[in-house]
Amino acid sequence: MNQFGNLFRISIYGESHQSAIGVIIDGMKPGVLFDESLLLNDLQRRKAGAVGTTLRVEDDNPVITSGILNGYTTGSPIHVMFENMNKRSEDYKNLLTQPRPGHADFVAYNKYKGFNDNRGGGHFSGRLTTTIVAAGAFAKMLTNHQIESKLIQVGDLTDLNGLDSYLKEISESFDSVGGIIEITVKNPEIGLGEPFFDSVESKISHMLFSIPAVKGVEFGVGFKGITLKGSEFNDLIIDEKGKTITNHNGGINGGITNGNDIVLRVFIKPASSIFLPQETFDFESKQIKTLQIKGRHDACIARRALVVIEAACAIALADLYLEKQSRE
Repeated sequence: MNQFGNLFRISIYGESHQSAIGVIIDGMKPGVLFDESLLLNDLQRRKAGAVGTTLRVEDDNPVITSGILNGYTTGSPIHVMFENMNKRSEDYKNLLTQPRPGHADFVAYNKYKGFNDNRGGGHFSGRLTTTIVAAGAFAKMLTNHQIESKLIQVGDLTDLNGLDSYLKEISESFDSVGGIIEITVKNPEIGLGEPFFDSVESKISHMLFSIPAVKGVEFGVGFKGITLKGSEFNDLIIDEKGKTITNHNGGINGGITNGNDIVLRVFIKPASSIFLPQETFDFESKQIKTLQIKGRHDACIARRALVVIEAACAIALADLYLEKQSRE
């Protein structure tokens, strides 16, 4: 449903064009210093404004109604809310009968018997990732994991020095492109992970695939490992702390962190909402007709998704961190 986690548990709510969206975070220990600057900085990193991003810009001022007192967590659930102020709902009227290809419009209409809110994608909108970023900020405060993210490819572009001009060209062609984000968690503690079903890979992947537009995840060397023999793939241990020469396994063995950096990559698909006319089925006329999408959409979702992917990893690792502590 709309919840994730066992001990560090989040529950998100809201829709893109309703009055507000928000998240309830349960499992924060009492006495954790509330780092407001971390939260506000992460929210700022998610905002639009760069070339290739949507023209919809929200204030995203977090309203925290519980769980914080005198600058520290109280141990009770934390509630963070964001108002939706910049809405243009009329842009989505034509999608009631002609759902966007590649988007959740069609499946949402069928699953919820037509009662779903389709404006701005409703509950399936990337707008909801604001709540994940907020929860991820609190997860970072709890664990102090150092999580780094970077774009390593956008469309067919691997030299990202020309990213702005490349995305300007994509935007002007009314199309979109995907991207690959690489995450590195520096020097995690040994022993995170609860095999089989709460292994590090299982937990992180579960959280990552909850994010709209994520279509692929790989750990360590990933699919390129197919070219390596076992003698080449094995990460040889060189000291008593478990340090390895290579890190083909991405810092994980048997679903448990081994102390080396956790490394993974995430594929973010091209945005479904593009301004090129598309020939697709109209459920009112029951014919193939031209669909012209309106609204304000990203030419490259991946550009704003770095902090979202960071947050998802932080949330999963916070849950594993509390599970490890409970075991000990």
